[in-house]
Amino acid sequence: MKKPIRIAALLTATAALALPVPGPARGDEAPPAASTKHANLLGYTQFPQRDGESLYKSVCAACHMPDARGGTGAGYYPPLAKDANLAAWGYPATLVMNGSKGMPAFRTMMDDAQIAAVVTYVRTHFGNAYTDKVSVDEVAALRKAQ
Repeated sequence: MKKPIRIAALLTATAALALPVPGPARGDEAPPAASTKHANLLGYTQFPQRDGESLYKSVCAACHMPDARGGTGAGYYPPLAKDANLAAWGYPATLVMNGSKGMPAFRTMMDDAQIAAVVTYVRTHFGNAYTDKVSVDEVAALRKAQ
Protein backbone atom coordinates (compact mmCIF):
# COMPACT_ATOMS: atom_id res chain seq x y z
CA MET A 1 0.00 0.00 0.00
CA LYS A 2 1.38 3.37 -0.95
CA LYS A 3 1.92 6.04 1.71
CA PRO A 4 -0.92 8.43 0.58
CA ILE A 5 -3.38 5.52 0.56
CA ARG A 6 -2.30 4.47 4.08
CA ILE A 7 -2.74 8.02 5.35
CA ALA A 8 -6.20 8.26 3.75
CA ALA A 9 -7.21 4.91 5.26
CA LEU A 10 -5.99 6.00 8.68
CA LEU A 11 -7.88 9.31 8.47
CA THR A 12 -11.05 7.52 7.39
CA ALA A 13 -10.80 5.05 10.26
CA THR A 14 -10.14 7.85 12.74
CA ALA A 15 -13.13 9.83 11.46
CA ALA A 16 -15.36 6.76 11.72
CA LEU A 17 -14.39 6.28 15.35
CA ALA A 18 -15.31 9.89 16.11
CA LEU A 19 -18.92 9.46 14.92
CA PRO A 20 -21.57 9.57 17.66
CA VAL A 21 -23.08 6.31 18.81
CA PRO A 22 -26.90 6.21 18.88
CA GLY A 23 -28.41 6.51 22.37
CA PRO A 24 -31.60 5.02 23.78
CA ALA A 25 -34.60 4.81 21.48
CA ARG A 26 -36.74 6.95 23.81
CA GLY A 27 -35.71 10.54 24.28
CA ASP A 28 -37.51 10.92 27.61
CA GLU A 29 -34.84 9.12 29.62
CA ALA A 30 -32.41 11.23 31.64
CA PRO A 31 -28.75 10.38 31.30
CA PRO A 32 -27.29 8.50 34.25
CA ALA A 33 -25.84 10.65 37.02
CA ALA A 34 -22.10 11.07 36.87
CA SER A 35 -20.25 9.18 39.55
CA THR A 36 -17.91 11.03 41.87
CA LYS A 37 -15.68 7.98 41.99
CA HIS A 38 -13.71 6.66 39.06
CA ALA A 39 -13.65 2.99 38.20
CA ASN A 40 -10.23 1.49 37.74
CA LEU A 41 -9.28 -1.09 35.15
CA LEU A 42 -10.65 -3.91 37.31
CA GLY A 43 -14.04 -2.21 37.55
CA TYR A 44 -13.78 -1.25 41.21
CA THR A 45 -14.69 2.20 42.42
CA GLN A 46 -12.69 1.36 45.53
CA PHE A 47 -10.17 -1.43 45.96
CA PRO A 48 -11.47 -4.22 48.21
CA GLN A 49 -8.05 -5.13 49.63
CA ARG A 50 -7.42 -3.75 53.12
CA ASP A 51 -3.86 -4.71 54.07
CA GLY A 52 -0.70 -3.20 52.63
CA GLU A 53 0.70 -6.39 51.14
CA SER A 54 -2.51 -7.25 49.29
CA LEU A 55 -2.86 -3.69 48.03
CA TYR A 56 0.73 -3.65 46.81
CA LYS A 57 0.36 -6.98 45.02
CA SER A 58 -3.00 -6.06 43.47
CA VAL A 59 -2.43 -2.42 42.60
CA CYS A 60 1.24 -1.40 42.67
CA ALA A 61 3.17 -4.48 41.56
CA ALA A 62 1.86 -4.32 38.00
CA CYS A 63 4.05 -1.28 37.36
CA HIS A 64 6.63 -1.27 40.15
CA MET A 65 7.08 -5.07 39.80
CA PRO A 66 6.51 -7.73 42.48
CA ASP A 67 10.04 -7.17 43.84
CA ALA A 68 9.58 -3.36 43.77
CA ARG A 69 12.61 -2.94 41.51
CA GLY A 70 10.63 -1.02 38.90
CA GLY A 71 10.99 -1.44 35.20
CA THR A 72 11.16 0.14 31.80
CA GLY A 73 9.33 -0.60 28.60
CA ALA A 74 6.34 1.41 27.45
CA GLY A 75 7.26 3.80 30.25
CA TYR A 76 9.51 4.20 33.24
CA TYR A 77 8.31 2.61 36.47
CA PRO A 78 10.56 3.79 39.29
CA PRO A 79 11.92 1.27 41.76
CA LEU A 80 10.58 1.39 45.30
CA ALA A 81 13.18 -1.02 46.67
CA LYS A 82 15.85 0.63 48.83
CA ASP A 83 14.33 4.02 48.01
CA ALA A 84 15.62 6.99 50.03
CA ASN A 85 12.59 9.00 48.83
CA LEU A 86 10.43 6.91 51.15
CA ALA A 87 12.14 8.23 54.31
CA ALA A 88 9.36 10.77 54.89
CA TRP A 89 5.99 9.01 54.72
CA GLY A 90 4.23 12.08 53.30
CA TYR A 91 6.01 11.83 49.96
CA PRO A 92 4.78 8.36 48.98
CA ALA A 93 1.35 9.02 50.52
CA THR A 94 0.98 12.15 48.38
CA LEU A 95 2.00 10.22 45.25
CA VAL A 96 -0.50 7.45 45.99
CA MET A 97 -3.26 10.01 46.53
CA ASN A 98 -2.53 12.39 43.67
CA GLY A 99 -0.46 10.42 41.19
CA SER A 100 2.55 11.79 39.36
CA LYS A 101 3.49 11.85 35.69
CA GLY A 102 2.44 8.39 34.44
CA MET A 103 1.15 7.17 37.81
CA PRO A 104 -2.60 7.54 38.30
CA ALA A 105 -4.14 9.10 41.39
CA PHE A 106 -5.70 6.58 43.75
CA ARG A 107 -7.35 9.03 46.18
CA THR A 108 -10.87 8.01 45.10
CA MET A 109 -10.05 4.29 45.00
CA MET A 110 -8.28 4.02 48.37
CA ASP A 111 -9.46 5.33 51.70
CA ASP A 112 -7.11 6.70 54.35
CA ALA A 113 -6.60 3.30 56.00
CA GLN A 114 -5.67 1.68 52.67
CA ILE A 115 -3.18 4.43 51.80
CA ALA A 116 -1.62 4.19 55.26
CA ALA A 117 -1.39 0.41 54.91
CA VAL A 118 0.21 0.31 51.47
CA VAL A 119 2.66 3.13 52.20
CA THR A 120 3.68 1.46 55.48
CA TYR A 121 4.10 -1.86 53.66
CA VAL A 122 6.39 -0.38 50.99
CA ARG A 123 8.40 1.57 53.58
CA THR A 124 9.03 -1.58 55.65
CA HIS A 125 9.71 -4.08 52.84
CA PHE A 126 11.89 -4.42 49.73
CA GLY A 127 15.06 -3.37 51.54
CA ASN A 128 13.42 -0.27 53.01
CA ALA A 129 13.85 -0.08 56.77
CA TYR A 130 11.65 2.86 57.74
CA THR A 131 10.06 1.53 60.92
CA ASP A 132 7.56 4.29 61.70
CA LYS A 133 4.08 3.20 60.65
CA VAL A 134 1.90 5.67 58.79
CA SER A 135 -1.31 6.32 60.72
CA VAL A 136 -4.80 6.71 59.32
CA ASP A 137 -5.05 10.10 61.06
CA GLU A 138 -1.87 11.32 59.34
CA VAL A 139 -3.21 10.33 55.92
CA ALA A 140 -6.60 11.91 56.70
CA ALA A 141 -4.88 15.18 57.64
CA LEU A 142 -2.76 15.06 54.49
CA ARG A 143 -5.85 14.42 52.35
CA LYS A 144 -7.69 17.32 53.97
CA ALA A 145 -4.73 19.66 53.42
CA GLN A 146 -4.63 18.98 49.68
